[in-house]
Amino acid sequence: MKTTTALLAAGLALSLAGVAQAQEFQPKTAGTKMLNVRLTTVDPEAGNPITTLAGAPTGLRAEVDADVMPTIGLSYFFTDNVAVEVIAGTTQHTVTAKGPTTDVKVKETWVLPPVVSLQYHFAPAGKVSPYVGAGINYMIFYNGSDKNNFALDIDDGFGFALQAGVDVAMSGPWSANLDVKKVFFETDATDTRNGVKSTVSLDPWVISAGFGYKF
Repeated sequence: MKTTTALLAAGLALSLAGVAQAQEFQPKTAGTKMLNVRLTTVDPEAGNPITTLAGAPTGLRAEVDADVMPTIGLSYFFTDNVAVEVIAGTTQHTVTAKGPTTDVKVKETWVLPPVVSLQYHFAPAGKVSPYVGAGINYMIFYNGSDKNNFALDIDDGFGFALQAGVDVAMSGPWSANLDVKKVFFETDATDTRNGVKSTVSLDPWVISAGFGYKF
């Protein structure tokens, strides 16, 4: 929560700086390509119950921590208002089994969650141009490291995302950007060695702040 708040504050500061400094700027138009470089926090919700393979409760729940990493996004504008964006980045997360008297690390894993979204940009010729979007993502778990004698297998898979953000024009092709996504993704995590499993609703908030460049 502290990380998320800090990123929001940073994004707001960037936006205010952009408004204050914006002079002549390049608007969003059909055919524009925009590269956004952002600092992003990925904060899964998780908290699902862990059961035996037969479905009996264990009294434990699966928790997944947040991480902050740089990400990039590339947009192409089909019209002044409509664009498609591809977002890529990778984060590292720790899966933990928690209960009333238990707090055990299960696995550390890297996640590559590319998102492709279709966006509608309001006021594309304005200094402040908010947008909304929706799209799909694919979660890829890789370079996992099991902990404490666990052998957890996490399934890759598709999810979908909702998006809202704002671009604030600065000088020329530059802009400040604040972007928030809610990704809906559910996966199965199974450990046959210890006979436990969990259907985990990760559903992360993906909150970013950074700069964009139009070309």
